Amino acid sequence: MVTYAERPWTKRYDPGCPASLEPYPEIPLHQFLRDSAQKHGERPAITTTLKLPLFGRVDSNLTYRELDRQSDALAAALVALGLKKGDRVAIVMPNVAAFVVSFYGILKAGGVVAATNPTYPADKLQYQLNDCGAEFVITLSLFYNLVNQVRDKTPVKHVIVTNVKEYFPTVGRILFTLAREKKDGHYVANLREGDYWLQDILKRYDGQKPNVDVKPDDLALFQYTGGTTGVSKAAMSTHKALVANVLQISVFLGEDIPPHEEVLLGAIPLFHVFGMVAVLSTGIKMGARIVLVINARDIDDVVETIHTYRPTIFHGVPALYNAINNHPAVKSGQVNLNSIRAAISGSAPLPPAVKREFERLSGASLREGFGMSEAPTATHVNPLKGENRTGSIGVPLPDMDMRIVSLEDGETDMPVGEVGELVMTGPNIMVGYHGMPTETANAIREKDGKRWLYTGDIAYMDEDGYFYIVDRKKDMALIGGFNVYPTAIEKVIKDHPSVLDVGVAAIPHPEKEGQEALKAWIVLQPGMQVTEEELIEHCSQHLAQYEIPRRFAFVDELPKSAVGKTLRRELVRLELEEREKQQQ
Repeated sequence: MVTYAERPWTKRYDPGCPASLEPYPEIPLHQFLRDSAQKHGERPAITTTLKLPLFGRVDSNLTYRELDRQSDALAAALVALGLKKGDRVAIVMPNVAAFVVSFYGILKAGGVVAATNPTYPADKLQYQLNDCGAEFVITLSLFYNLVNQVRDKTPVKHVIVTNVKEYFPTVGRILFTLAREKKDGHYVANLREGDYWLQDILKRYDGQKPNVDVKPDDLALFQYTGGTTGVSKAAMSTHKALVANVLQISVFLGEDIPPHEEVLLGAIPLFHVFGMVAVLSTGIKMGARIVLVINARDIDDVVETIHTYRPTIFHGVPALYNAINNHPAVKSGQVNLNSIRAAISGSAPLPPAVKREFERLSGASLREGFGMSEAPTATHVNPLKGENRTGSIGVPLPDMDMRIVSLEDGETDMPVGEVGELVMTGPNIMVGYHGMPTETANAIREKDGKRWLYTGDIAYMDEDGYFYIVDRKKDMALIGGFNVYPTAIEKVIKDHPSVLDVGVAAIPHPEKEGQEALKAWIVLQPGMQVTEEELIEHCSQHLAQYEIPRRFAFVDELPKSAVGKTLRRELVRLELEEREKQQQ
């Protein structure tokens, strides 16, 4: 009988992928940048691309040497302005070159990166700035007014501002100024006293380096998580944990071509650990070129970027892969995807039909993986060359240990093949949640001398070490005395040819007080129609009667997080609001 302690999954690793990477190097995360700058100084590290109306596409390249030098200058400036080791610095910007300069500049100064979603409303930004205690904010000019809205209610003392055009060549800057700057809200006439333009700082401190001894056990990252379902928590990770995860991801990607010749598509937001670690930090370690997509919701731009820059590695979410599959230029063959050798899908279950179609169009391996902000970021993935098991998140990365524990007591180990809560340990596990000892104690528990992360995910492992996520514990519904998992229902409904996307959640039963009912929110394929009766009939072929939703809503889109997760609690909130309106 196989046991979890035997790590059966290591037998499924691709050739050349080691079962262990120990001992891990005792270095800070930004050492990868310094190493790549020495080896590949004149190669492009970051490519930023932007399409301007009537003018076409402009782009800019920041080499490894320039990125290392500019982030040194920013680090020296932050220290000179009073940043102390361990202080948090907020980044408020999308995927632009200045984000990368800021990220490494903060780390080199001994600071802790606290990146936030720049599209957050003012109250959420205010909460995170207060929670992390940031006295410095680095923001895109587009969001400067938003920062000013809340800064007087926070500890913020200095704001460093950058404009998206600053990293474009002269012609690109002129075109952006004429076509987009004022129209789109990027123009800032004057800064408040105590604030600085990023480029002024970089010029003033050019050639300087901070004199800060950053150690592997120092904190590097506050990643906010859970804000869509309540008060957001800052998962704290050290340089050591981030270095470990970068190395774990790197070996799983393999080396079909020299790492420095890889081109990574940076469409996942860098303010989220998926983009920050799996794309940015891993790409920098490889010495690869990272092509940034400012707004991945602009599918035309994503497809054009793939066509122009020919990425070899693509990290995305199911909704993005599906949108690319259905893009007219891709479907017609006008744009081909055959430069991509490896594609990794995360943040939500990958529908088999989406996987099959993307692989048919690209010839690449599209593999589903899994990760968490608390283990930044990847913990599982299907082997790129080995067996991919449909519906599985794959096998654990090197040096990860897993358990499946009882949902009732949280301690009893469940047999292989039976469901329970997924708990894990490894070199990439977070320290805990900032300022939240109770939540930390619930999430991190010690056993046998190891710190185990309780993920909140219901899962099981098969005999060969492949893991399967059944659902989130908090999303599990109780219908007629049976445990019901909305994710499993969504997978069935998504297989209907008329359905583009679906969210299923448990809502308070409208007629039976104290009980729950299932509701499905349906986004239809363009030009398609389906009735509720047809959906119920489709479900009845695959689900038990108590698992079939009896209530449906047809919507234009589902509420999603920045990395494409359906926000089920937002669906429930909308349902309750609609009921209140009907009762008025």
